[in-house]
Amino acid sequence: MNAMINPVEERVGFAGGYDASADRGKVLMVAANPSVSEQTGWPIGAWAAELTHPYLEFARAGYAVDIVSPLGGKVEFDGYSDPRDPSGYSAGDVISLGFVHSPGLMQQLESTAAIAEVNGDDYAAIFLVGGQSPMYTFRNNAALKQLFARFYESGKPSAAVCHATCILLDTQLSDGSLLVKNKAWTGFADSEEQFADQAVGQRIQPFWIETEARKIAGTNFKVKPAFTPYAIRDGHLVTGQQQNSGAEAAQLVIELLAQ
Repeated sequence: MNAMINPVEERVGFAGGYDASADRGKVLMVAANPSVSEQTGWPIGAWAAELTHPYLEFARAGYAVDIVSPLGGKVEFDGYSDPRDPSGYSAGDVISLGFVHSPGLMQQLESTAAIAEVNGDDYAAIFLVGGQSPMYTFRNNAALKQLFARFYESGKPSAAVCHATCILLDTQLSDGSLLVKNKAWTGFADSEEQFADQAVGQRIQPFWIETEARKIAGTNFKVKPAFTPYAIRDGHLVTGQQQNSGAEAAQLVIELLAQ
């Protein structure tokens, strides 16, 4: 961390950073590469709170965090999720505000490693960050699904939040079965998609995760009322419903790591 700490950074807890003396291991966070929505034409990326809030939980618990992306390179936040965005939509997200005003943390987003460079043995858990871009850049990414399945099959906490849970619609284990078979899990709800579409006056996403999940036999997709913080742990699979659920999902991962 930089020696100079600004007041926002200190207020939300990033000033303390990772406690190296704890040496509890490392968590791998996967954030989406920037893309462009085929529905709206907007530039899209990772949702800030789904990265920053879990990051803070892991750091406070003594875990180091590495941020990577499917292709490597720069990670950018969805506009509405950036507390500096002129829309003001996330202006009250002081945790993300602390992150974006922490040069050492933001530097990690400038040139991420690609998942192909990741050695899963180096990490205690995996955490997939949501946002709008995952609906395009995660959904059909075979390498990412294989990485997530390897973590899961090795018995490590394997987490995904919000739209990152789209990969669970068809991620398979080594025996060919669906990872979510006989599992309870969550992700961005149809009610939340409806709210977002109505707010902007058009369809935003190419598909809705809840709608697709309910077509899968032998799985239990669960949601709470729109934008309620909600995370589920089923075995060592952890999922969070939306951007208000990232910290809760991280806490469940931390509980698993402590066992």
